[in-house]
Amino acid sequence: MILAAIDIGSNAVRLQISRPITYEGVTIFKKLQYIRFPLRLGSDVFENAEIGDKKFREFVILMHAFKAMIDLYRVDEYYACATSAMREAQNGNALVQAVKASCGLDINIISGDLEAELINRVISFNLNPEEQYLHIDVGGGSTELTLYHGEEKIVSKSFPIGTVRLLKHSEQVGTWESMMEWIKDHKGKDGHFIAIGTGGNIRKLYELTNKEKGKYIGLAKLEDELEILKNMNYEERIVNLQLNEDRADVIIPASEIYIAIMKKAGAKKILVPDVGLKDGIISFLYDKNSSVK
Repeated sequence: MILAAIDIGSNAVRLQISRPITYEGVTIFKKLQYIRFPLRLGSDVFENAEIGDKKFREFVILMHAFKAMIDLYRVDEYYACATSAMREAQNGNALVQAVKASCGLDINIISGDLEAELINRVISFNLNPEEQYLHIDVGGGSTELTLYHGEEKIVSKSFPIGTVRLLKHSEQVGTWESMMEWIKDHKGKDGHFIAIGTGGNIRKLYELTNKEKGKYIGLAKLEDELEILKNMNYEERIVNLQLNEDRADVIIPASEIYIAIMKKAGAKKILVPDVGLKDGIISFLYDKNSSVK
C-alpha cells in the first residue's frame, strides 16, 4: 500500500508519499517522497480576500506536478486538503474546480476543527498519561489549540491567528484576547500545561536552539532565540541561519505566538515531535484502508 498526503497551507504546499510497513505488530510509515513548495497563498488572501491570477495559475501548475508524482509512485489513495487561506478565499472553490478540471486532482477545503483532528491523530503517541498538555499548531493563517489529559483529547479550538496573517496585519480585532481567554478558561485545577508544538516554524526553532538531540525547548531559550532573530535583518536570517526565504520572515511572528500561548498556559517547556498535518493525513488513510480489509 502506498499513500499520499497533500497539505495546502497559507505559507507553503506540501506533498508526502509514504509506504506503511508492519513488522512484529508495529507499523511505521516509510517516507518515499517529500516536497515542500513555498507558494504563499495567504499573502493574497489575507490582503485581498482572494487568490490572485498569478498564484491561481501557479497553484494549478503545482497540482499538475503533484498529481504526476502520485501517478508515478502508483499511489493507492491520496487525500489533499486546503486550510485557512483557501477557506477564506472568495475564489477558493473556483480554484478547486479548476484543478479538478485540469488534472483530475480532488482537493478538500477543510475546517479548522478537522485540521486539528487530523494533526491530533499523530500527537497522542508522545504523551505521558500523568500529564496535562496543550497542543499548539501554528500555521500561516490559523492556530489550532487542543487540550489533552494524558492521551485523552478534551477540547480543541481553531483561531484565525497565523504567521502570514500577522505579517499582513490582517488579524481580526479581539482574536488575541479570545484565544487568551480560551486558554485561561481551560487551565484546570493545576493551572499549567506542558506545551506540544507542531508546524514548520517550531521545528526550525528546535533546530536553532538544540545542538544535540532532544525533545523539548524551554520557554526561556525560546525567548532568547526570538531576541536573536529580531536583532538580525531578513537577509541576515537567510545567510547566517540558512533559513529559507519564506521562513526568514514568518519565524518571528510564529515565535511570538508560541511564546504568548505558553506564558498564558503556564508552560515552561514545549515538546516538539516531528509530525504535522501531512502525517495525520497518512495515518487517517492507513486506518481507513486497514479497516476495509
